[in-house]
Amino acid sequence: MGKTRLRLVIGSGVKARMKILVLNAGSSSQKSCLYQIDEELPDNPASPLWEAKVDWTQHQGMAEIKVKTSEGTVLEEELQTNNRPEVISHMLDTLTQGKTQVIDEYAAINVVGHRVVHGGQGYREPTVIKPEVKDAILRLAIFAPAHNPANLEGIEATQQLLPNVPQVAVFDTAFHSQIPLRAAVYPGPYEWFEQGIRRYGFHGINHQYCAQRTAQLLNKDLASLRLITCHLGNGCSLAAIQDGKSIDTTMGFTPLEGLMMGTRSGSVDPGILIYLLREQEMDADKLDQILNRASGLKGISGLSGDMRQIKSEIDQGNQRAQLAFDMFVHSLCRNIGAMLATLGGLDALIFTGGIGENSAALRAAACKQFEFLGLKLDLDKNAQSPVDQEITTSDSAVRVLILQAQEDWVIAKECWKLSRETDFRQSS
Repeated sequence: MGKTRLRLVIGSGVKARMKILVLNAGSSSQKSCLYQIDEELPDNPASPLWEAKVDWTQHQGMAEIKVKTSEGTVLEEELQTNNRPEVISHMLDTLTQGKTQVIDEYAAINVVGHRVVHGGQGYREPTVIKPEVKDAILRLAIFAPAHNPANLEGIEATQQLLPNVPQVAVFDTAFHSQIPLRAAVYPGPYEWFEQGIRRYGFHGINHQYCAQRTAQLLNKDLASLRLITCHLGNGCSLAAIQDGKSIDTTMGFTPLEGLMMGTRSGSVDPGILIYLLREQEMDADKLDQILNRASGLKGISGLSGDMRQIKSEIDQGNQRAQLAFDMFVHSLCRNIGAMLATLGGLDALIFTGGIGENSAALRAAACKQFEFLGLKLDLDKNAQSPVDQEITTSDSAVRVLILQAQEDWVIAKECWKLSRETDFRQSS
């Protein structure tokens, strides 16, 4: 599908400086950043001028907002609402008001980039958002019900605040769009595939970034590496990456397939669903609620989908919390094994996302199962959860790295690149 073009017009002798606002809506959070990129892209991720996070998981009906600037100013507050557009508008107001103000007015922003989870088969590149793109995002919401509607709400909220600023969608499915058919096609009737029912994969923005960042840190050619990237947060997925391309991934037609997650079940026997529909007279909406919001760590522990709370309860002797953790590790290792078979070997295993970056216990438990590959974890390094570093010993046959998820920075880069490729004119 063609993409609308955009280009900044810079006067002679004026440095091409852009301010890029990024909105990254997840199933349980909303992250936003404001970046300034000058004439050239830096080699390493830039620090945002302003960043904000909204968390809906801590208290029912309450949005916890944390804003901080590059100068170290921090604002923390709570809003008693579940209204996402209202929260987004309030959060963005901190860009121009109060102690976290970093710009005088919204007109200083040149472009807004949005993470959009499902782009279907039509959207495989960053795309300027027009009405038909919004229609497609809404239409595809049936496949990503916890995400695409939230992405669209963020788009509409910022369009109201910045009606004359170009908005760009960067799609999570794009990186996986060239997965081989043997991995993409489901073993049902071939008509399914013809109807667009196939493996799409998700978290592609971060999987692609982690592959590139790993090659940079290891000082290796990306095309020479066989990688398994483990994106572990409230949503979880793995990708098998060879020659810099995704050749398999655990999420599928929707973000529900694959690993056990925070509140999502991951893959279960579809016969269970048939049984529930027949014997317990459930409908599709009830199944959706159970599988997407009441399963995974939360469903097993009976407590929360937050690994931090699970770990705290384990320390108190909670057996269901321990079971939830053990099942999570089992699911992770089982799927790493599947990706390993797809690759036919492994050079590096990458942990990223909130759980992947911060849970030393999870990393240790998972890596232990792959010691037969010659993987040797440095337990002291692992315990420190260092950012963008290896945590294996010098003689380990497989490298293990912790990489900070940088979806926001990737989206900003894509907006910057698109602005220089295209002919849609927006004065700076």
